[in-house]
Amino acid sequence: MDLIQAIEVFATVTGIIYVVLEILQRNSMWVVGILTGAACAWSFGVQHLWASMGLNLYYVAISVWGLWQWRKDGERSEGGIHLTRPTPSFLALSAVLLVVGSAALVWVLSLLGDSMSVLDAVVAVMSAIGTWWLGRSIPQQWLVWIVADILSTILCWKSGMPWMSGLYIVYAFSAVYGWYHWNKNGKYI
Repeated sequence: MDLIQAIEVFATVTGIIYVVLEILQRNSMWVVGILTGAACAWSFGVQHLWASMGLNLYYVAISVWGLWQWRKDGERSEGGIHLTRPTPSFLALSAVLLVVGSAALVWVLSLLGDSMSVLDAVVAVMSAIGTWWLGRSIPQQWLVWIVADILSTILCWKSGMPWMSGLYIVYAFSAVYGWYHWNKNGKYI
């Protein structure tokens, strides 16, 4: 096993730990997210998938905010899985960000020679939105993740990254379970 594969295996293992902690809504998820994000950013950078690399650097940064946000929300919800409802304006903003952000990122990635600019851009923007929704404890974030994880599986497979493909398959199935678990056990604050 070479260094690239070893880092992909590390990212896969920490990524699985991350998603389990996400489903259980544990604050330690954000710490594991820093490690996973850094490993994934390196793996995607080696493959010249610049949006996915940038997305994982975003994950590292957003993990600090997410930890703070969840601690604050956890105090208000008296423990357990705390949920918030998205407003119509929040959903509209998210839709605009998805469309405009994807189009702009496709253009930039094409200029940078990204090997799969359209798929890489859509996955990156959807995942950034999903992480934003996760930090706000919006249960519909799981639906965004189901689609983003399926697309990520395809992106990684086509890029010759079998370990990362496996991770995103696990993520997709975990997102289905997360949707069920949060809706069954969560309380709106």
